[in-house]
Amino acid sequence: MNELLEIFDDAQQRVGLVARNVVHKLGMWHRTANIFLFRSDGRLVVQRRHKNKDVWPDAWDLSVAEHLRPGEEYLAGAERGLLEELGVENVHLEPITGVIRSSLVIVELGINDCELQLCYKGVSDATLFPNPDEVADIRLFSPAELKSEMEASPADFTPWFRDRATEIRLFD
Repeated sequence: MNELLEIFDDAQQRVGLVARNVVHKLGMWHRTANIFLFRSDGRLVVQRRHKNKDVWPDAWDLSVAEHLRPGEEYLAGAERGLLEELGVENVHLEPITGVIRSSLVIVELGINDCELQLCYKGVSDATLFPNPDEVADIRLFSPAELKSEMEASPADFTPWFRDRATEIRLFD
């Protein structure tokens, strides 16, 4: 699927709609919502990205990372992502960062991914229903377990997940 993404200038002003593959090839700024979904016991829900993903396939990732649809607000995209990827709704989400500029270049894949990311935190013990088209696997990690695995095998995790986990001080 080659969805249309809103693209933004350096002042975060909307400048148009462009196909996702072009956005990721040319390094155009676009918006995403990232969600850290915790269980009430403090463990973090972590998903393994589907092997058919164009960016960082088969890697462990945030609970949800969702491109926003044209005109969609960050919170609405985060809530939609929770439902579409994990089958969870009615989770109180609170922003834990401001908008973060994040870029990732994967030369061998021709990817130049430039995102305006806003991160949310939520807590839910609801049953998860991972979407098999998006999510290959789910694991629950305590912060200490996650830190240990990220340090032992950093390439098993998406770079933006490692970066966001550090920025929000998940391991402190």
